[in-house]
Amino acid sequence: MADLKIQGLAKSYKDVRVLESIDLDIASGEFFTLLGPSGCGKTTLLRTIAGFQHQDRGDIVVNGERIDHKPAHKRDIGMVFQDYAVFPHLSVADNVAFGLKARSLPKSEIEARVAESLKMVRLDGYQSRLPAEMSGGQQQRIGLARAMAIRPTLLLMDEPLSNLDAKLRIELREDIRDIQRRLGITTIYVTHDQEEALAVSDRICVMNKGHVEQIGTPFEIYRKPLRRFAASFVGTMNFLPGRLADGRLTVGGQSVAYPSGQSGAVEVAIRPENVQLSLEAAHGETITLKGEVMKVTFLGREAHYTLRTEAGEIVAQVADPTHDFIAMEGRSVEVRLPLSKIALFSPNGDVIEAGRP
Repeated sequence: MADLKIQGLAKSYKDVRVLESIDLDIASGEFFTLLGPSGCGKTTLLRTIAGFQHQDRGDIVVNGERIDHKPAHKRDIGMVFQDYAVFPHLSVADNVAFGLKARSLPKSEIEARVAESLKMVRLDGYQSRLPAEMSGGQQQRIGLARAMAIRPTLLLMDEPLSNLDAKLRIELREDIRDIQRRLGITTIYVTHDQEEALAVSDRICVMNKGHVEQIGTPFEIYRKPLRRFAASFVGTMNFLPGRLADGRLTVGGQSVAYPSGQSGAVEVAIRPENVQLSLEAAHGETITLKGEVMKVTFLGREAHYTLRTEAGEIVAQVADPTHDFIAMEGRSVEVRLPLSKIALFSPNGDVIEAGRP
């Protein structure tokens, strides 16, 4: 196992700054996910850690030793790629053995590690098959087994599930997490899929335009976002214009007591599952808005509501809805925003308040 520290890392392509002053401290055995939209710099950061490209400045330190001066093949890093990257002319066993043979290990040890790695990814018995005879999910398991067989210091994974269908993605992400926990290997995982990141990670680093927006546990990222971008990118969030003044918060013409040391324009943010509609009992202090149900989407275990209010459009989510809740299109309702569930963001995107009891 290994810890990884990245200090002041920056990278440009010609005149375009792709990474800017990245600082990360990843604990030994941690499953750490880089999450963000396409072009945010997450894959560039991963490839820089791997040694496939070199940073303009900054340090990459593993177990107290700088590795950024080493070529990729000497960094003791396992890599799983988006496009499987298996050798089509080699059998499953030879694919997994590739890195072991490059290390000139004894034949008996190579065979033992190949067998162990294939069993771990549930491909034991497939040793003699060619990749063309395997499904996409099985080919990705080959890549995972090959990366783990060398027993790397770090395991890096670049969007490994993005080419798989939804059911396979869920199955393989659970397998990856189980294997990582069992081995205790420090893993850096890249994805743009928020649900995937929340499901597998010990901590998540939300990136945007080459910058780190927020680092935290899945719970912290979802429930207590520190930046507007993190709040908007991870899950669904309603944003409404508001104003703080004289110890009160005003939203859509409705004002409630809200003691705060701040004043001025704010954005009020709330998750759809925390919006209460008038058929429910109100819980605690709320902002109450007049609304109209524009659309209802019934999804079985939940229903989503698009509402027009005096503060703007809001999306609400109700778990296990009754028939009365489903037949609400066109109806006027009260829309309640519990103060304990809202977050307030300043015009520059920083969090001011993140809910209160």
